[in-house]
Amino acid sequence: MTRGEPLGETLDRPTSRARVYQSDRNTVEAVNAALLLRRPLLVTGRPGTGKSTLAHHVALELGLGRVLTWPVTSRVTLKDGLYTYDAIGRLREAGRLASVAPQAYGEFSSGSEERSDIGTYLRLGPLGTALLPSERPRVLVIDELDKSDIDLPNDLLHVFEEGQFEIPELVRLAREPTVHVLTHDPGGFAEIVRGQVQCTEFPFVVVTSNGERDFPPAFLRRCIQLELPEPDVEKLTRIVEAHLGREATDRAHQLIETFLRRRAEGGMLSTDQLLNAIYLSLGDGTGTDRDELVHLLLRPLGPGT
Repeated sequence: MTRGEPLGETLDRPTSRARVYQSDRNTVEAVNAALLLRRPLLVTGRPGTGKSTLAHHVALELGLGRVLTWPVTSRVTLKDGLYTYDAIGRLREAGRLASVAPQAYGEFSSGSEERSDIGTYLRLGPLGTALLPSERPRVLVIDELDKSDIDLPNDLLHVFEEGQFEIPELVRLAREPTVHVLTHDPGGFAEIVRGQVQCTEFPFVVVTSNGERDFPPAFLRRCIQLELPEPDVEKLTRIVEAHLGREATDRAHQLIETFLRRRAEGGMLSTDQLLNAIYLSLGDGTGTDRDELVHLLLRPLGPGT
């Protein structure tokens, strides 16, 4: 941390956090195995153990560019990750054209105009973008897969096995083999040929899970599995020093002990909470208000603690 640098710049930016990520030998070996075997890396661990940050760290270390992120909920389907098609928006545009230029609409309805506009209404999702042909692997985080519908892990298997998918709306366009579509990258476009997307370099996929449910055996066999343990006092000290400097570690022993004690008592605490509490303790002045705020920051995240 440099003097005067905002808290958000130090603790919350993915790139800043990735730069000071503290990996161990097991993590390095699991990442290398996933890259060499072209398999997803299934990372489990409690909140705050650095599951998503690992992906940003690998992207930074290997120069793999912007990380794609797919947040998973119970309503998400495989298609959401691959692409979206705004059919309603396209129909509305067709209706607008019909009202101002009936002849043009007739051409559109017969298919002659279809070639020029469908790509405007198609956008690749994070998984679909990660599977585009590229010189180097893209990095994709499928975040909190354990919150998904029960079928999603198995639905992902075919895509992981083949490294490809098709867009039926484009496959039907026999008159136009190549269509430009939007991607998940800001301002990004890609050429899709005959509706097929095939990766040239399999992406580095990090699937995160908080361990809230079990996954099907077939899915687990396809993944390289890595469990990130909660950091001990030595690793916490390294993390604090990496984020906040040596001065912080010299002044943070009591807070680290408090953090570990509350965690040992069954409290669910994340490393972010400790970093924020230490950051506040390094400010000018002390006093009751600051102590109470630090106490609030170290409150357990879950019930029953």
